[in-house]
Amino acid sequence: MEPENIRNFCIIAHIDHGKSTLADRFMQLTKLVSEREMKAQLLDSMDLERERGITIKASAVTMHHEHEGQQYMLNLIDTPGHVDFHYEVSRAMAACEGALLVVDATQGVEAQTVANTYLALEHNLEIIPVINKCDVQGSQPDVVAEEIEHILGLKKSECFFVSAKTGQGVAELLDAIVMFMPSPVERLKKDTAALIFDSHYDEYRGVICYLRVFGGNLTIGQKVRMMGAGRAHQITELGKFTPEMTKVDSLVAGEVGYLIANIRRLADVTIGDTITDDLHPTAKPLPGYKPPQQMVFSDFYPAATTEYTHLRTALEKLSLNDASFTFEPQNSPALGFGFRCGFLGLLHMDIIQERLERENDLAVVQTAPTVSYEVVTHGGEVLRIDSPSQLPDSSHIEDWREPMVRLEIITPKDAIGPLMELAEKRRCRYVKTDYLSTNRILVEFKAPLAEIVYDFFDQLKGISHGYATMNYDLIGFEASDLVKIDILINKVPVDALSLIVHRSNAEARGRKLIIRLRRNIPRHQFEVPLQVAIGGKIIARETIKAFRKDVTAKLYGGDVTRKMKVLKKQKEGKKRMKAIGNVTVPQEAFMSILDTRE
Repeated sequence: MEPENIRNFCIIAHIDHGKSTLADRFMQLTKLVSEREMKAQLLDSMDLERERGITIKASAVTMHHEHEGQQYMLNLIDTPGHVDFHYEVSRAMAACEGALLVVDATQGVEAQTVANTYLALEHNLEIIPVINKCDVQGSQPDVVAEEIEHILGLKKSECFFVSAKTGQGVAELLDAIVMFMPSPVERLKKDTAALIFDSHYDEYRGVICYLRVFGGNLTIGQKVRMMGAGRAHQITELGKFTPEMTKVDSLVAGEVGYLIANIRRLADVTIGDTITDDLHPTAKPLPGYKPPQQMVFSDFYPAATTEYTHLRTALEKLSLNDASFTFEPQNSPALGFGFRCGFLGLLHMDIIQERLERENDLAVVQTAPTVSYEVVTHGGEVLRIDSPSQLPDSSHIEDWREPMVRLEIITPKDAIGPLMELAEKRRCRYVKTDYLSTNRILVEFKAPLAEIVYDFFDQLKGISHGYATMNYDLIGFEASDLVKIDILINKVPVDALSLIVHRSNAEARGRKLIIRLRRNIPRHQFEVPLQVAIGGKIIARETIKAFRKDVTAKLYGGDVTRKMKVLKKQKEGKKRMKAIGNVTVPQEAFMSILDTRE
């Protein structure tokens, strides 16, 4: 098809505003799927996506639409709405010229709506605002249109009012995509160049690359080169998503599709890489993406019923389809051999864990999530620390840095008091407030990632009765007064229990940990001290009392010195046992301290 008649666009929105339903309706109207084949969330292929009602992986689909007697090719890329999958959204946008911004008529503009709009503007996309769910009782499309103009600067007169569920206004929206969204003509290059915006691994066919062609054309049998990896491959299959994979003989400039070229390892394909002709390569690659940066780390250990090798195979398989997740072997004296895994956020971690357990039938023990820090040594070297065990000796550390985020929260007006209290407790610094409407406020904070990454969102939902939404962007590392706290059991430091915390929370956090340990470690024949230390200084202590055997029970009558002699002998035995005895710490004790809730 001629590039003038191609439209490449994505749908962006806050989670649960109806992106996937709108995509379903487009496919129905363009007769891509029959009524019989139609099912809700057609593009969400994972069971997890259907159950949670969220999109996790971006997916593409090619449709054909007739407008004023001409045929147009519409390439839609459906994107996730959750903050953790922000990188998926930015990758999809690089392959598009336009975006549909979907806003729920009952909820209005939310935190992720704002973030995704700014992301689309950064990519110079033409944005069409769409107000969805206009058929729902209690919807306020006019109020939401005002909000869109006030917050996002898009004209309310340009908004389209639709109901993706009933199909109302969707046909007009398809015409608007043809009329108002630019064709890819201006972005075309002379040489063969295609951008990889996603990939997944198939056991039988190897790596399948999702790509957008920016110049030239690709044909079956052609030898192509990955510019970043520097490797050449021969194309064995090309195709489009309709929404199933449908083979074609060639892909021309402006089109979106997939490529298979007997690539055996996902590591050989970098998302954001440029594919070019091997004999006549393009002079410079297309602008790619920054690799996603893992921000949350957690250790996964095999549970009693699972083998280490089984867990390793499952992680390798999962990383083939999700390049944004990393893992490396880890050994803990308490929990044995496991893996240190890096994620983009908490939902990402939750989904990886659920996919591990479901798709591979294994049980894992997961440690509390932590974030990565930076330390500056006296020699000026900056070290990235993902786990307390990687820290150099405290005498070599000159400065600590922790990751900071720009945190945007949209909340009802009556929750502002408790919200400010929660933010202060979590060391968030207030930046500004914007009134979106008479009842809704956007509050911006500068916050330490470590404080908001665990249960902040749960608490926020609680104080706002479920109405608040949040979005955060990493802005960099900042100097902070952090310390490493060590837990000593019977005067021996246990590495697996070490934590990096802010100095102001260190004593309270350490004391909570050892109280939990005291409840979960069984009593021994001797007294067991539990201590919290910073550097060499003990800041808190709890004691597990010893069993008392009544050694004087068999004595009767006689002088009291007989009793004293036996008790003294028992005391010496306990002292000797304490010096050489080992404290057994059950796995339950380690599990009890993983729960970092208040």
